[in-house]
Formats: sequence, structure tokens, C-alpha cells
Amino acid sequence: MVKRESIEVCIKDIHKVKNQILRWGQKLNEFVLLDSNAHANVHNKKTSNFDFVCAAIAHTEVKLYAERDAFDILDNYQKKVKDWIFGFLTYDLKNDVENLTSSNYDGLKFPALHFFQPQIIFFVKGNKLEVSYIKVNGFNIEIILEEVLNTKIEIDFKESRLHIQNRISKDTYINNVQKIRSHIKRGDFYEANFCQEFYSENAVIDPVKKYMMLNDISTPPFASFYKFDNNFLISASPERYLHKKENRVISQPIKGTAKRGKSVKEDDIIINNLRRDEKENAENIMIVDLVRNDLSKTSTFGSVKVEELCEVYSFQQVHQMISTVSSVVSEKYTPVDVIKQTFPMGSMTGAPKIRAMQFMELYESTKRGLYSGAIGYFTPNGDFDFNVVIRSILYNKELKYLSFMVGGAITYKSNPESEFEETLIKADAMFKILKHD
Repeated sequence: MVKRESIEVCIKDIHKVKNQILRWGQKLNEFVLLDSNAHANVHNKKTSNFDFVCAAIAHTEVKLYAERDAFDILDNYQKKVKDWIFGFLTYDLKNDVENLTSSNYDGLKFPALHFFQPQIIFFVKGNKLEVSYIKVNGFNIEIILEEVLNTKIEIDFKESRLHIQNRISKDTYINNVQKIRSHIKRGDFYEANFCQEFYSENAVIDPVKKYMMLNDISTPPFASFYKFDNNFLISASPERYLHKKENRVISQPIKGTAKRGKSVKEDDIIINNLRRDEKENAENIMIVDLVRNDLSKTSTFGSVKVEELCEVYSFQQVHQMISTVSSVVSEKYTPVDVIKQTFPMGSMTGAPKIRAMQFMELYESTKRGLYSGAIGYFTPNGDFDFNVVIRSILYNKELKYLSFMVGGAITYKSNPESEFEETLIKADAMFKILKHD
């Protein structure tokens, strides 16, 4: 286990420093920002340890393109390093958890898993910036910090005009929803998360600028910016996947979405309608039951509890129905065991989980990859916090391929046209910040 040193600095303009760290980090091979937006929503307040954290420069790392044995490899890496590690898990690691496959189109070519032990970590809480670092030969933290704080936020960068297309047509989407409803009627499954891709080829963008824009109009509690080599994630996720502190774990699935109103009065009406919506409540409760079952696999007997059921929270773009499920982890399980037994998160699969994933592989046209996966960190003592990668733009700079996916829960009561419109509501912020034809 390596020894970390740290220094602390008082900062007057935290927003400016965050953007300076982003600009500084874009030139590195490994960089991640996890941003709670100063506890932008109340459901994040009890469990957030900092306003935002940035990790940079891999001291060690693990990167896998093969999906099999990924969780075992991650488990060994986490145990060996016993330090802060940051990284992501793609949705298609479902193939490591269950006997499943992913053979749909993949224009991004991201790894299946990537984690790294950062040489530098920036923790920000209030107006305090703590820099934790591993001291190696030729490393001077004062010089690096001075470089960061002198970084210019705005740069002259010529972006391309994007031509954004959907991988499947509206008619195909609606037809597929009808087919999924037929499966539900037959009893193949009773809820499924069905997703579609929007994409642009020959795309040239400034990822940092796009992140700043997306975060400013969304201000979600689980935002993230991730760069590894020439690959980028720009995420405005409102959803937590899994959080562990000591032996307590919580999951906060989202199911139920409504657009924001144009006034406080209209918002109040929409919120009340969402709370009373039988279909949205049924979707959320079904996934809560799935999460309870997943958490029970690693919990002590009788410790799984629903702490909050179908509560509505408001974000800049939408209102969301969120539940909170907790458990106490049995001592015989490792932190990675807890993740493996709950992955992928139920809010992005459907129920029963395996059958829903099998059928969605048939009806979706794009390999989900990092979308529907998770980004987060492990602490040296094995605590962790991971989001759900939704409301996110993925970009391969080398291939000039840009992609974002949106989806929703399909039940027998789903109206295909309304489901399509809901995906556009979820995609609205991404469309707004991407200049396109």
C-alpha cells in the first residue's frame, strides 16, 4: 500500500477552480471528475462526502476489453491496491454476471472496465481544496497546483456541426414497444428497460466545454466527466446506483419521469400527477422489489429495508420518482461482491432481470457499453459510491464517433407513443448543448 501525502488550500471561487481542473485534466490520459453540484438535490445530502472530487494520472490501472472474469479481476485489484481507485463498469459486464451475450452495433469501442489508482486526487468541500498525492521521483505538487490554478478555462477550439441521427426510426421504436408489451402479456417478463441510440459520425467537439454546458443546465447530484486515452464520458446523471459506508449499503433507483412545468404552479400540478400515476408507481415498486432481492444476496438476515418509496424529486429538466433501499453487508462478502450481485442495476434492466436483459438485446440495435453502466470510486477501506450512467454523452475522439442513449421502463400499460416522447424529454438537455442539423 502506497503512502499518500496531502496539502490543503482555501479557494474563493470553487466553480472557477472546478473548470480549471477540468481544462488541466483534458490533456492527461486518465482523468475523472465526480460532481454532486454542492448537493444539488436533497436525496444526496446524507451520503456525499465532498462537493466534487477529481482524480488524475494513473499510478496503477486495470483496463479490460473482455467481459468475462471482469469482477474477479477487479476484486483482486481492489484488494491489492487498498487505496483510492476510480473507474467505470459497462452495462455489458452483465455477460460476466450471467450467461448472456452482447452482439449489437458498437461505434464507440470503449473497454468493458477501467479502474485506476490516481497519483493526484482533488477533494473539494465548501471553500477547501485538499490535494492528496503519491510522491514519486520528479513530482512537485506545488508546481502542479500552480499550473492548475493558472489554467485558462476558455480555449479557441473549432467544433464541427453535428448531424445527429437515431439508430432506429420512431416507427421502429413504437413497433418494438408493442412487441415488448406482447411479451409481457405472454408472461415472458413484466417490465423491461428499452433504450435507443442517437449518434453522430465525423464529430469534432470540445468535451470539457460540453460538460460545462450540460452540467450548468442540469446541475444533477451525480454528474461526471471521464477521460481515458481518446475516450470521453460527459454525464448529467441524477441517479445513484450503489453507495457503501462501513457495512451499510444504499441503492436509489429512479423510475418515473415527468417534464418540468413553465411555472411553480404548473410544476406542483405535474408533481402531484406523477405521485398519483399508477403506472409510474408500479414501475418504481417493481424495481424496488428487484433491488431488495439483489441486496439480500450479500446482506445480513433481515437487514434489507425500503427507507423511501416513490418520492418525487425535482431537477432542472425533469421531475423524477426515486426510492431508497438499504441493507447491512455480511462480513463474508467483499465490496466488489456487493456490486457484482446487484449488477447491472435494476432500474436499467427490468424484471425479472435476466429475461428482460435477454429480450432487450434482441430489440435494441446498439450495444449499451458504458450507458447503463456505472462510474465511481472505492476508498482505501473498501467503501464506495457509484452512479448510473444515464443522461450522458459518450465520445471517441479518435473515431470521431459521438453517441447518447435514452430509454424507459416498458410495462403492459405503456403507451408506445408516450414512451417515445419520454425518451425525447430525457434527451432534451443533450440536444440543447450539441449544435446539430
